[in-house]
Amino acid sequence: MQTYFLSQQFNSRSLAENSTACPANATICNGTSCVLPEDNFNETLSIILSTVLTIMLALVMFSMGCNVEIKKFWGHIKRPWGIFVGFLCQFGIMPLTAFLLSLAFNVLPIQAIVVMIMGCCPGGTASNVIAYWVDGDMDLSISMTTCSTLLAMGMMPLCLFIYTKMWTDSSTIVLPYDSIGISLVSLIIPVSFGIYVNHRWPSKAKIILKIGSIVGAVLVVLIAVVGGVLYKGSWIISPKLWVIGTIFPAAGYTLGFLLARIAGLSWHRCRTVSLETGMQNSQLCSTIVQLSFTPEQLELMFTFPLIYSIFQLLFALLILGGYRVYRRHRVKTKTDVEKTEEKEDSKSISSHAKINGGFVSNETK
Repeated sequence: MQTYFLSQQFNSRSLAENSTACPANATICNGTSCVLPEDNFNETLSIILSTVLTIMLALVMFSMGCNVEIKKFWGHIKRPWGIFVGFLCQFGIMPLTAFLLSLAFNVLPIQAIVVMIMGCCPGGTASNVIAYWVDGDMDLSISMTTCSTLLAMGMMPLCLFIYTKMWTDSSTIVLPYDSIGISLVSLIIPVSFGIYVNHRWPSKAKIILKIGSIVGAVLVVLIAVVGGVLYKGSWIISPKLWVIGTIFPAAGYTLGFLLARIAGLSWHRCRTVSLETGMQNSQLCSTIVQLSFTPEQLELMFTFPLIYSIFQLLFALLILGGYRVYRRHRVKTKTDVEKTEEKEDSKSISSHAKINGGFVSNETK
C-alpha cells in the first residue's frame, strides 16, 4: 500500500479555474482538502535509501557478530535465563505498558491500536549496536534479538488478540510474516558470518568490530533522520501521541532494567535487557500499519512509529552518555584508590625497615 499524505488547501483562484476542488490524481476528497498519492520521486528515493540502509545494516550486524563467542552464545541458548527475562520484558511488559498508556491518555481507538502494535513488536537491531557501546553482553543481546524476532511470529498475534479487543477485531490487523522472516534472515546470516570470522581470525574480527561499531552508531542516527525527511508530510499528529511516544521508550528501558535486576542478572546484562526491551522494531510497526489501515486512518497515527523511534534513540544516547561518564569517573576513582594504597604500602615498608635497623623481610617485599 502506498504512503499517503494530506495536501494543503487550494486557494480560491484554483477553485475558480478548475471545475473540481481536487486535482485529477486525488484519491480522497473532503471539501478543499485532498489526499494525494506520494510522488514518484519520493517513492524512488525511499526505495533507494531503504536498499542502501538494508545493506549497511547487514554489514553492521556482521561486525557485531565478530564480538560474539560461540561458547558464550551457545551457553545462553542452553541456559536461557537471560533470554527468558528478555522474553517477559518484550512480550509482557511492553504490550501491557502500551495498553495502560492508551487507556491513561484516552486516545482514539485507531491511535490506541498503533500504540499496541508498537508495544507488541520484537526488539530492533539498533539495540545490538548500543549494547556494544555500553559494554553490554553481546552474546545475550544477539540471542535476545534473534529469539524475540522468531517468537514474534506467534506472540504478536496473541498479544494483539488479548489487548485490542476493546478497540477492534484483531483479525483486521495484517501481520507481514514475510517482513518478519526477512528481518530474521537479515539478522541471522550476517551475525553467523561474524561469529565464524571471530572464531577463525580473532585479531581481524577486532578490527572489523571497531569499524562496524562506528558505522553502526552513524547508521542508527541516519535511519532516524531519513525517516523524518521521507515522512515530513505526516508530522501533524495528536499531541497525545507525542507524549506517549516520549514516555513509552523511557518506560521500556526503565522497567526492563528493573526486572532484569530483580531476576538477579549482572549489571552488564541488566543494561543489555534494558536496551533490548526499550528499542523496538519500528520499521516493522510502520509496515503493519500501512498494510492494515485506510489512508484516512493513516492520517491519524502513521507518524507514531517514527516518533517512537526518534525518542528511543534519544533516550538510548542519554543512557550511553550517562554510562560513559560513570565509567570514566569510576576508573579515575579506582586509579586514585590504587595509588593511595601503594603510597601507604611504601610508607609502612620504610617505617618497618627503620624499626628493624634497615632490614626488610621477604614477607614485606
